[in-house]
Amino acid sequence: MTTDFTVRPARPADAGRLAALRRTFKQEDHEGRPPTPARPTEEAEHWIRDRLRDGRWLAWVAETEGEICGHVFLSPVERMPEPYEDNNPVGYVTNYFVLPSRRNKGADTALLEALKRHARSAGFEGLIVWPSERSTPLYQRLGFQPPEELLELPLGT
Repeated sequence: MTTDFTVRPARPADAGRLAALRRTFKQEDHEGRPPTPARPTEEAEHWIRDRLRDGRWLAWVAETEGEICGHVFLSPVERMPEPYEDNNPVGYVTNYFVLPSRRNKGADTALLEALKRHARSAGFEGLIVWPSERSTPLYQRLGFQPPEELLELPLGT
């Protein structure tokens, strides 16, 4: 494992690169044969910049040689006030991606560790993620477990 990378919180100025990496990330889902994009990359760039700027979303990036090579995003999910217990937020983890050339070299784990440290220090109740088949083993190595109490109602069209 190499450590020729740094992990830091993402900034609004990173939005362009994060949007481009998001496109690369989603292209992997189509095994190199992606359909024509329905939205321009600039739309994602504006969305990311706005949310990082106002704090609705948080993100961490891994950099090597001054270039972002990976990222992970966190959206705090507020919970209703609870009269008898804490109602700390839950964190939704998403858009976790590391360039293939940088995988399994420590940046992937370091990104999730940075996110977990933040979530603990901010008092989050827990973290949730909808992992891909490929990412499930990594999440499990870092302590994520199948839920005991979560139900899902897909609303697909």
